[in-house]
Amino acid sequence: MTAGSIIVTGASKGIGAAIVTDLERRGFTVHGLSRSGESPGKHARVCDVTDEEAVRTAFAAIADEGPIAGLVNNAGVHLGGPTQRLPTAEFEAVMMLNVTAVMICSREVYPHFESNRGGKIVNLGSFFDRMGVPHNLAYCASKAAVAALTRCLAVEWARKRINVINVAPGYVATELNTSYLSRNEVKAWLAERVPWEGRPGTAEEVAKLVGALFVENIPYLTGETIYMDGAHGVNH
Repeated sequence: MTAGSIIVTGASKGIGAAIVTDLERRGFTVHGLSRSGESPGKHARVCDVTDEEAVRTAFAAIADEGPIAGLVNNAGVHLGGPTQRLPTAEFEAVMMLNVTAVMICSREVYPHFESNRGGKIVNLGSFFDRMGVPHNLAYCASKAAVAALTRCLAVEWARKRINVINVAPGYVATELNTSYLSRNEVKAWLAERVPWEGRPGTAEEVAKLVGALFVENIPYLTGETIYMDGAHGVNH
């Protein structure tokens, strides 16, 4: 990877916070972006990634401190419910944060990568991108779109030495889903469905994979979705 800092969106909690912590542990300078401005790292910044001007301004300010070499598009939202009662506004809100914001951040980091002669984007997708999941239409559609976006950007920007990779976790325990994953029926279901120890993944495990992608810097690995779900998605 070219020299410079890494931007992580949705850095206030969950997987985003774990990624910031892991990357800093590995010696990277990390700028954590969130709507609240909170992040466990040394460089936290307020930024609503659905606001194009806010993203452009934040990236410019970060670039003023030194070159940008990496971007982790982690910010996202999950809203579920029966599709027959799904409000259009709710569907669009999921797509806006989970997909459009990924496009915005990728587009706005491009000139910084170009001037730095390369860079790496890691998108956070989901194994739901290839599954039919009741009551999860918006989320599944958004994560399928992230995988498609990853492929298109990887092809379009390869000659600029910009890698784009999609990391797609399965169920991951975070502060946001503690009550759901603590239900006895959910625990029993995961114990049956997830071959690896019958459990959800951890934010730290996902963060280690993201960190490894930046440390190892494998230029030829681009445009791919890497599933990380304890073999849940391929379990018959």
